[in-house]
Amino acid sequence: MTTDSTGDQALERRELGRTGVEVTALGFGGATIGIDPSVTEARAQDTLHAAWEAGLRYFDTAPWYGRGLSELRVGQLLRGLRRDQFVLSTKVGRVLRAPVNPHAPDASPQSGGLPFEVRFDYSRDGILRAYEDCLQRLGLARIDLAIVHDLDLGYHAPQARWGALMGQLITGGWQALADLRAAGLIRGIGVGINPLGMIPSFLELFDPDFFLLAGRYTLLEQESLAAELPACVERGVGIVIGAVFNSGIGATGPVPGARYDYRPATPPELDKVARIQAVCRRHGVPLAAAALQFPLAHPAVASVIPGPITPEQVQLNLAGVRHPIPPDLWRELKAERLLREDAPTP
Repeated sequence: MTTDSTGDQALERRELGRTGVEVTALGFGGATIGIDPSVTEARAQDTLHAAWEAGLRYFDTAPWYGRGLSELRVGQLLRGLRRDQFVLSTKVGRVLRAPVNPHAPDASPQSGGLPFEVRFDYSRDGILRAYEDCLQRLGLARIDLAIVHDLDLGYHAPQARWGALMGQLITGGWQALADLRAAGLIRGIGVGINPLGMIPSFLELFDPDFFLLAGRYTLLEQESLAAELPACVERGVGIVIGAVFNSGIGATGPVPGARYDYRPATPPELDKVARIQAVCRRHGVPLAAAALQFPLAHPAVASVIPGPITPEQVQLNLAGVRHPIPPDLWRELKAERLLREDAPTP
């Protein structure tokens, strides 16, 4: 670690895969400031400014997050800053368009955001249009990292539909991204992954620089250690961890209404989290601190990007990545079979 000009401890920076791009180990996930209807414009900007003041220098957003709202809000902060001071990723694969009925736009499944409708398009033309549209919403001349968003069976079942969209990427969309990278217009190509089992398909077909893995390598689940993360290490492919709290319960603990992967947590999930939290408490460590720090011990992981919606949450995340954690905590979690034995730990 280094120190900044104020003498405060700066956030660690790590190289992301083979991109040559260094991201802060704690980044800013821009989903919730676009999706959550309770987040006003003023609160979004206060939260983004708090993240900047806290030393976060990696920001991630997407057209899907509030149908353009997250990109507008993130751009409001970043376009006033020196371009070499931050790293920015956004996503391609969805194109926003005016609704067929402007008086009743289809807002499902989100309740907030802007009145646009979404079309999936992973073709060459679709990727290039999404890229240009992102730049305009952000108000920036370039981004650092472009991520293929949600091309998985969770969004595109049955398999025939997924296969048709993957065909778009194979026959033109990926080459569009490679051309942008070759021209220096982006510095790296990523793939956003939600379910287990998708990484091998992308590694077989393409040459991604990194994956943005949403919730599949966290304090609460490590099945990706069996094959997917080792394959990334072998290829030199980096990992960014989104949904590091598994959409809530990894930060809140097993409270009433706790959510796991965007749905109410089941009794077995609540029980597991309660047991993990009990171990953390015995060692004087907040559950959220263990959740933030655990994935960063993996050699492929460059950054975790929780999505705060208040300045206070920014400060809690910052405190979490800096909280001292004794090695005995990790040993006890493994002894209790709450953590895989082969999981790297800080």
